[in-house]
Amino acid sequence: MRLFLPFLFFTLYFSFFGNAQQITVYSTSDNLPVPNVTIYNDTKSKSAITDFDGIADISIFSDNAILHFDHVAHINRSIPKSKVLKSKSVYLDIDENQLSEVVISVSKWEQNKKDISQKIVSISSNEIAMTTPQTSADLLQNSGQVFVQKSQLGGGSPIIRGFSTNRLLITVDGVRMNTAIFRGGNVQNIISVDPFTIDRTEVILGPGSVVYGSDAVGGVMNFYTKQPSFAISGKNRLNGNALVRYSSASNEKTGHVDFNLGFEKWAFLTSISYTDFDDLKMGSHGPDDYLRNEFVERINGEDVIVENDDPEKQVFTGYDQVNFLQKVHFMPNENWDFNAGLIYSTTSDYPRYDRLIRRSDDHLRSAEWYYGPQKWFMGNLQVSHKSKRSLYDKMKITAAYQYFEESRNDRNFGSSILARTKEQVDAYSFNIDFEKKYTDKTSLYYGLEYVLNQVYSDGTESNIVENTVVDAPSRYPDGSTWQSIAAYMNVHHRLNDKLNFQGGLRYNRIILYSEFDDTFFDFPFTEANIDTYAVTGTAGVSWLPNEKIQWKLNFSTAFRAPNIDDVGKIFDSEPGSVVVPNPEIESEYAYNAELGVKLNFTKNLSLDLATYYTYLEDALIRRDFNLNGESEIEFGGELSNVQAIQNAANAKVYGFEAGLQYKFAKNFELNSQYTFVGGEEESEDNVSVPSRHVSPQFGTTRIIYALPKLKIDAFAVYNGEFDFEDLAPSQQNNDFLYASDENGNPYSPSWYTLNLRTQYQLTNKLQGILSIENITDQRYRPYSSGIAAAGRNFIMSLKYSL
Repeated sequence: MRLFLPFLFFTLYFSFFGNAQQITVYSTSDNLPVPNVTIYNDTKSKSAITDFDGIADISIFSDNAILHFDHVAHINRSIPKSKVLKSKSVYLDIDENQLSEVVISVSKWEQNKKDISQKIVSISSNEIAMTTPQTSADLLQNSGQVFVQKSQLGGGSPIIRGFSTNRLLITVDGVRMNTAIFRGGNVQNIISVDPFTIDRTEVILGPGSVVYGSDAVGGVMNFYTKQPSFAISGKNRLNGNALVRYSSASNEKTGHVDFNLGFEKWAFLTSISYTDFDDLKMGSHGPDDYLRNEFVERINGEDVIVENDDPEKQVFTGYDQVNFLQKVHFMPNENWDFNAGLIYSTTSDYPRYDRLIRRSDDHLRSAEWYYGPQKWFMGNLQVSHKSKRSLYDKMKITAAYQYFEESRNDRNFGSSILARTKEQVDAYSFNIDFEKKYTDKTSLYYGLEYVLNQVYSDGTESNIVENTVVDAPSRYPDGSTWQSIAAYMNVHHRLNDKLNFQGGLRYNRIILYSEFDDTFFDFPFTEANIDTYAVTGTAGVSWLPNEKIQWKLNFSTAFRAPNIDDVGKIFDSEPGSVVVPNPEIESEYAYNAELGVKLNFTKNLSLDLATYYTYLEDALIRRDFNLNGESEIEFGGELSNVQAIQNAANAKVYGFEAGLQYKFAKNFELNSQYTFVGGEEESEDNVSVPSRHVSPQFGTTRIIYALPKLKIDAFAVYNGEFDFEDLAPSQQNNDFLYASDENGNPYSPSWYTLNLRTQYQLTNKLQGILSIENITDQRYRPYSSGIAAAGRNFIMSLKYSL
């Protein structure tokens, strides 16, 4: 009710005072709004442009004007204004002969997707709105080409082509989000990116180190947030959106408001989102191993095991989150462009569910295990300049500051000691990127980058009975720094009308420094001082011999330099083991080759295939270690096996991807995606074992039926099985995450869900979405996840657009 009343006020207000001559332009190919459509009269004396939601104000045109609608990817259309006002909408037919989709993630500048030799997954704002993702992790998962692991409801760790966590890179508006404490274990930072503010997402499948540097081994996830819109034809504009959403499986309640104020040279965009999740309920049909039969409560000063009245309810998974975005856009003339943005995200405390279901002997191991608020702030300024100079045609300067905060809090069952570690990172970055078009066939992209991370970490132990607090070991060396200095160059050359070449090189220097505190541990070293460099390259071709077929071949190298998490971390990796610092490690390198082909059998039928192979050399992995000659030490009151991150193995990952699109009729189409990944790494005894982050085969198949006001999406999501032998050794030891086979060994069962999603345009301004996910109420847990997925889930949302 608290969310509904502001939304109702917003709706009624703008219903009375909104502009009555706003129209929306749609594409007949998918019934989605079309941005950047130019609308003009016969004499071209007046014009308007549709915004990101396909909306334009046509009040500047006379009532008897003939309006012409012009868009690069659609066939032009002319309609009398009087007819447009009656329907409030215009539909444009797709022009199959126009340029392919434009992407910007590969070189940081706009390029035609068909000219690029790497595989790119693009997700538009309209697709995001249709899928109604709860977090940005769910957004990626809905693409059908990214696997997502979750340790708790407040989580989502993407896996791309057998790589995860700190071997994947995240950027937001071109700013690197990875920090020096991104770990090899599952990383949840992606949930800080508000899906309501995303205009477009581009995922590079495969290495991206030439442009993005360290960590871009398995892929790069680029999130581009919405930009403020300027006035149309000199008329100031105010537009916005309000949305409410509810989902039944977690009793989710979400409210979102954004509004845009545009002038001739200035534009402002403000966005606020709030989400509240209760405990997530799993499905009814599946392994009983996933049931939450009991949990821990503290009653009268004692930890007590409580029987769960509803074992399908995953007690202690709920949390809430707030996201805020503010952008300012200033364009003094056609050559200069200034963009400033502020983003803030914070969660409440949120439980780490996979730790709460671990058992020790005959009882649950932890009484409490939760993350403190995950906070993220980013302030960035981007300055763009266009000029036909000898060094560049376009220049873009991006300066950013980010602040990250996270903490871990845990208390064993029956213990009065609550252990806490808290981490803060100040991240500074500066990029300058250039584009120079020498001829119609040759373009050069190059740039410089500097990144500085300062890491602060402390630890305490609180006695919850005596209300006392004492110092304890921190997770990382306090005051550590990590720096990256780099220069890169990328060239695109059109060899002929059918063959394109793209290649590049990057030089990267990494400097890391940490001082170790020997208050709690007697380390045989006092500092870590790493100064290393890497050279990476890429080369590939895109070949279109005819209209029926396109080939893509690409070779690339990538690297990941040691960060503070690798070098200086102290934590309990699993029951009975503790990870200690190791300053004697070096960068790991990846060598990748991929081949793709797209077959256009007919205008309505296409097949997209890709295969790849990646070899990871000197992989940084966790292995047994010794500290001062000791292989076991006491940590957290328990004698634990000593481990450390080491350059201890080589690994290989390979896979196959397939996508099918078939349009039965104008408004009826089939889309299907399938991914297979395999991979091994060397064990301590030089035997090949399954890689930890290789996911089971997975895919989606959907049938979409679209009418002018109604869109129906019926789809299936499915995952293959991992037998006990398919699990990495570390996963075989985490039996509490998995179901048990007939021999009592952990394994990850196959699963599927059937789902239905409908979108209906109630009025020109009001849109409703109703989804039913997991219709058959399957009980399943995605591979490596610590929490079972939602059971049958009803999702309802209502969006009002001004």
